Amino acid sequence: MDHIFTINKKLNKAVDVNKQFSFNKLEKSTICTISSANVVAFSTESNIEDVGSLFWSSNVYVCDLNSPWQVHKILSNPSPVSVLQWDFTGDLLLMADENGSIKVYRAKDHILNDWTLVLQTVLEGEHILAAAFFHSGKKICLNSEKKDSSLYMEKFHHVKFACSVKQFGGRPASGALLLTTTGMLCSILLPQSTSQLPMVVTTESLAPTRIFVKAADICYGKNGHFLLAVSNGDLSMPIQCYKVSVKKHDDKCIITSQSLLSFFLFEAPPEALMEQVAKEKNCHISHIKWIMREDADSVVVAASSDKTSCLQVWELREKALPVHKSLGKTDTPQYFNTVLWQYQCHFQYNSKVTSLATSKLSLLNNVSNGYVVATFTDNSIHCLYRDTLKHLVSTTLNIFPRYSDEPLARYSKTSIKISNIDMSWLGNILMVIDSDDSLHMFKLPPQIDSSAPLSVPYCTTILEYCMMSGFDWLDLLLVLRPGMLDALCDRLTESFNRQPSSVQQFFFVQHLCMKISLCRLSAQGQSKANDLTQFMMLHSISTSFKSLLRPSEVSSHDKSPADSLANVIAEGQTDVDKVLMHLEAKEFTVEPSTLQSLQQLIQWVADLALNLLVKLPDSRPSMGKPYELLRDVKALNMLREMLVLIRIWGLLRPACLPVFIKSDGSLDVLALLFRLLSRLVQNVSEPDESLIDECCLLPSQVQIQLLPQSNNRTVLASPQLIQQILPLQLEFNNDPECLMSSTDSGTTQTVDSIRHLYLGRTPRAIKQCVRCGGSAGTIPVTRTAAIRAWDQRWLRSCHFRCGGLWRMQVYTT
Repeated sequence: MDHIFTINKKLNKAVDVNKQFSFNKLEKSTICTISSANVVAFSTESNIEDVGSLFWSSNVYVCDLNSPWQVHKILSNPSPVSVLQWDFTGDLLLMADENGSIKVYRAKDHILNDWTLVLQTVLEGEHILAAAFFHSGKKICLNSEKKDSSLYMEKFHHVKFACSVKQFGGRPASGALLLTTTGMLCSILLPQSTSQLPMVVTTESLAPTRIFVKAADICYGKNGHFLLAVSNGDLSMPIQCYKVSVKKHDDKCIITSQSLLSFFLFEAPPEALMEQVAKEKNCHISHIKWIMREDADSVVVAASSDKTSCLQVWELREKALPVHKSLGKTDTPQYFNTVLWQYQCHFQYNSKVTSLATSKLSLLNNVSNGYVVATFTDNSIHCLYRDTLKHLVSTTLNIFPRYSDEPLARYSKTSIKISNIDMSWLGNILMVIDSDDSLHMFKLPPQIDSSAPLSVPYCTTILEYCMMSGFDWLDLLLVLRPGMLDALCDRLTESFNRQPSSVQQFFFVQHLCMKISLCRLSAQGQSKANDLTQFMMLHSISTSFKSLLRPSEVSSHDKSPADSLANVIAEGQTDVDKVLMHLEAKEFTVEPSTLQSLQQLIQWVADLALNLLVKLPDSRPSMGKPYELLRDVKALNMLREMLVLIRIWGLLRPACLPVFIKSDGSLDVLALLFRLLSRLVQNVSEPDESLIDECCLLPSQVQIQLLPQSNNRTVLASPQLIQQILPLQLEFNNDPECLMSSTDSGTTQTVDSIRHLYLGRTPRAIKQCVRCGGSAGTIPVTRTAAIRAWDQRWLRSCHFRCGGLWRMQVYTT
């Protein structure tokens, strides 16, 4: 369990040191949680931006896992925040506090530092203890019988799982179920984005009479119900389980709660030492966690006192009980099958439990893989096997005061403890928050095969799972070893190439995005990452341009204009004007206003062709065969298709043509580029000398506009992380110099990496990707239907580079 980083608040020497730690003596309720998009939400009881403030406040912050030092405050709450919960997509964040306030937030226009309140309601006087969003009914698992298959559709399968609440037509509803300390259930049904209906709030008692609940957890049943395990904290009382169903009827919801089997911790065998633990002063049940988030049949319970604690795992098993012969129908012995809670294992430690976490995903259906991670008051972190609670690995969070001008004796009595922990969805990262509002990140062992370190086949399977399920894979990138990057990238490519063409076409962009993120982790892979980024942009432009083409009335609908163009390009014609003679002009006609709005994309395609050909004389195939865009026949043919389209559209709207600065005014640059690329496609491995000579003359014939390289921003998943001594000591809202890339180009112009426009030296406001640093303008340009569709392609995330969310960056003069 490597300690990767610690992020602290900014030092403020003007404030007395004892006052800085005055709040740490109190009971802290700071919590943290990680979304499926690897965005961290955490609560603090101090203001990170204003470290000099000594006023108490419960604040909620969010940050991306790749740049966790850049935090944004969503709200400042008057009561301690008791629940932070993400939905399955990572879009909605639910916050609830100890006074019954419930708020659901969403990132406005997918901007990470701009959040909007979706809804709020209040349960007066209720301390909300646990919450869970409704399940969507989608569950993808690794097929254990065909996990070695090379085909994605056989290797992974959709598990039959019912959604929590069904709407008209069986569509899953969006909402959440909450539980309070008084045993009240509350369901919130969120209205659809296109609906004007208000939210639906329904309350019901968990038990026939209201009960006191001190520890609870919620998981999902496969039939659409919820499973709740609750305790009032008293060791002499049972752990009670309930089956809760939420049904929508007309414009209201109906909550049904059914009591299930319960169990006592004292029913465990003597070796569990529960009697010894119970003798300790203030011993109580402090934590309850279902072993799995979905369709769980086991629960882990923590009983703690000030000096010792005991963790027990109980499993719901089917047991055959003998039936008395007088009650049987025959003389032969008969058995009655029933379901009982059965003790499985335990783990004991000489400190009080402070937090408990279990894996969020079960990659293998109905197979308990993963861990239970427990933290204790001595700041030790123990990773235990889920089924046996046997010790796997452990570490200790060492916290040292950062006030270098003060003697260490001043801090001998300070007590900074772990407050809360949470695992990433893929189970590779453990996030820890302490009582001083500092964040810490630890590396966890592999989820499926923990006996060995991370292997290339395991990582390939996890990346393929992310491709199929849509989960973010950043936490996997943070734990990869440098020596396995090339092998992992090659294996992922080989596996992808074995898929049917329809599957490859569907997952092509995400596959490229994964390869780019892997290449960015090594210093030697930056050029390959840039080539793949340019290929992805070329693919996106090609898709957008071809979507504008419509077949004419007289042509056959069996073959689209894009297919006709691809067939003509495949013939190997080197003269662009002769290619036009084989195409139907009506099929490639586009509105002139639309063409003019696409001029900046047309210019980028032409600049890409020039940059590739200029690099040809210095490019030589190597023995290792690294990827080069210049050697990719598919990419070169795609580029030739774009040049043909540009040639046709230039006849319709000359103003949309790319602009070149030429030494000879009569030079036809488009025709020259098409001819050189056509000759290169014929033999990309060994181009003839005459082609190389012509490429050498290009800089003297036309001015080459260099394409701006990707902005290597200060991020965690970078080659610089490998060179650092861990753990990194970071500071909120302060970019670490140790992670700054030495390859950053000192360009004075900001380039819109989406529209390919120059935004000036210091634009007033831009959108910036939180992971790769790509910029995008916020001022709308000519709003044709084509350019709107282009902007919508990148609205949700910067997925052509890294999949990161956008962050609004405002520059002040």
